[in-house]
Amino acid sequence: MNQRQLTIALQSDWRTALRSAGQRAAHGLKTKRYQGEVLNFETPGAFFGQLTERRWALVHALQSAGTISLREAARRVGRDVRRVHEDVHILIGLGLLEKDESGSLVCPFKRIHIDMQLEANTLTLAA
Repeated sequence: MNQRQLTIALQSDWRTALRSAGQRAAHGLKTKRYQGEVLNFETPGAFFGQLTERRWALVHALQSAGTISLREAARRVGRDVRRVHEDVHILIGLGLLEKDESGSLVCPFKRIHIDMQLEANTLTLAA
């Protein structure tokens, strides 16, 4: 499984998101094929609050870099090591980056897909 894939989804109903993940896992067990991984956000605000432009640049820089140090990651994105460290901490918490045994950083995903859909509000207000 060296070609890990991540889908970032926006699903406000956590039960639906959990059910979908369970179905995907069951299908993977049945077919014995890797189904990819999913990171779900409940709101657009949660998504954009966590995945800022600078954090995306960091993920992109590390996506094909292999395993590198924090200092090298900061150099590649042209930013201060302290600020990159803060962003790395958040990205590790989200699962977009990982640390190896020596503390070096890696983005394990060959492909990252963002699945979002914005629909008009279907609620009608009584007059």
